[in-house]
Amino acid sequence: MLTKARKYKQVIGYGAVFALLMLVIRWLEIRYIIMAHAFEIYAGAIALIFTCLGIWLALKLVKPKIHTQVIEREIYRTATDFAFNQEAFEKLGLSKRELEVLQLMARGASNQEIADQLFVSLNTIKTHVSRLFEKLEVKRRTQAVELAQKLSLIP
Repeated sequence: MLTKARKYKQVIGYGAVFALLMLVIRWLEIRYIIMAHAFEIYAGAIALIFTCLGIWLALKLVKPKIHTQVIEREIYRTATDFAFNQEAFEKLGLSKRELEVLQLMARGASNQEIADQLFVSLNTIKTHVSRLFEKLEVKRRTQAVELAQKLSLIP
């Protein structure tokens, strides 16, 4: 084997020099490509950085700052021990029709269902509901029902 290496010493040397020369040429070619397209490479790098920054900032801005806490509680009141609070009814200035609407709201009826049961128009029910909200000083149906139950206006 040593004799073969001596025999082809010159060929192996030329091959090694040729391989080294090819590596140098490739390195120069890549370097030339980088130099020729430096602006595009820098612009792409900056675009990538700003895209990542934008995504990070959007995630920070979208994250809610208010944490919602759900409180579940059982109500132990039954319909048999319900006593209507006439004083609260008069103090709030509710009409009998508004009380009926409030009772139907407590059962989970929609405005259209309430209108159908009371034989009035949908706009009339919407007016009753908005007046109920004003008189009870609430913004949602669930708040109105909860307050009415606390005041013993509905069971």
